[in-house]
Amino acid sequence: MEQIQAIKGMNDILPPDSATWEWLEEKVRHLMARYAYRNIRTPILEFTSLFVRGLGEVTDVVEKEMYSFTDSMNGDQLSMRPESTAGVVRALSEHSALYDGPKRLFYIGPMFRHEKPQRGRYRQFHQVGAEAVGFSGPELDVELILMAQALWHEMGIAEHVQLELNSLGQPDERRQHREALITYFEAHQDQLDEDARRRLHSNPLRILDTKNPSMQELVTQAPQLIDYLSPASMAHFDQVKSLLDANGVQWKLNPRLVRGLDYYNLTVFEFVTTRLGAQGTICGGGRYDYLFEMIGGKPAPAVGWAMGVERVLELVKELDVAPAAPAADVYVIIPQNDALQVVSPLLEQLRRLGVAVQMHAATPNGWGSMKSQFKKADASAARYALIFGADELAAAQVTIKALRDGEGKQWQRPIHDASSWYHEVLS
Repeated sequence: MEQIQAIKGMNDILPPDSATWEWLEEKVRHLMARYAYRNIRTPILEFTSLFVRGLGEVTDVVEKEMYSFTDSMNGDQLSMRPESTAGVVRALSEHSALYDGPKRLFYIGPMFRHEKPQRGRYRQFHQVGAEAVGFSGPELDVELILMAQALWHEMGIAEHVQLELNSLGQPDERRQHREALITYFEAHQDQLDEDARRRLHSNPLRILDTKNPSMQELVTQAPQLIDYLSPASMAHFDQVKSLLDANGVQWKLNPRLVRGLDYYNLTVFEFVTTRLGAQGTICGGGRYDYLFEMIGGKPAPAVGWAMGVERVLELVKELDVAPAAPAADVYVIIPQNDALQVVSPLLEQLRRLGVAVQMHAATPNGWGSMKSQFKKADASAARYALIFGADELAAAQVTIKALRDGEGKQWQRPIHDASSWYHEVLS
């Protein structure tokens, strides 16, 4: 029969690679706890209208990339989430979760976009996200940036990541800028590619984010949104920059930074690297004070970011900063099945004491020789081997052999006193 394989762009994560994912996730959870952010989990499936309203009908995500379908049971239009912020906002609004005050939240999980798979860009990808909801001040914009910066430092990648900033102002300011953009690009229609011409009157701001090399000079000369910002918007942005300076965070103003979703206003930012080629953005976000209203909820200010796990791990791999996969503390050598009745309960005692135990077990070819088991013990990277051979069992003892520090050193201990092995040798 033909072998079934994974869908292209939806990847399996096997050991030892999965250990690096766990390492990142553990760092994220500790970081979020230090900043007092709490975990939220939302469904993978949502009504398609959530993303059409929240992300913007003429965004690439909604127009081209969502996995959407009609529910055969009741005809509902559903989509697999292409991002999580809209779902978080829907959940908070639906459950009136802001009734008792603002919330600091984070999530970890898979997202789905139907696009051409390439390095750092997959059809199933994973994001870590942080959202501060119910806060309107620039200090929360900065708190989230500092949190991401702290993560880069803890992972050993900070010196290879650059923070870029911009402000999108408020909707009325963007409308003025939008009109100026349309006028400008209409005067240069012969230089626009097909995508830009299609967006000219529906979402001209997105033209600024084009990756087409032939349009770069045109876009550089386009009217800049920052010139249309009100004093209040500029004050907000100036305080963001001032607080970042006070914390020693280097940043770069990028007037072409618009992000790919319609719900942003005021501060937007991205963390980028030059080490991953075209997929250099590893984290991005900003303020989205109007998203609650866009999906039919009560108004609430908010700011957040999302980090692409696969891209961050590509950078970690490129820089070789991830720790080795964790190994068992002990590898248990059992030459024959007869020993299991005695050995198995002892190993459970060790595990309850916190010892990571890898027990040799039979394969279709049998238990294997003592020599082959010792080879497996060495290859396992365990610190010790516990040997339950015929001689040990006859003497009611276990042999403990050091495999790393003090290699070759051995101890013998009474077989039924696993606690003493732990306290005298293994701890």
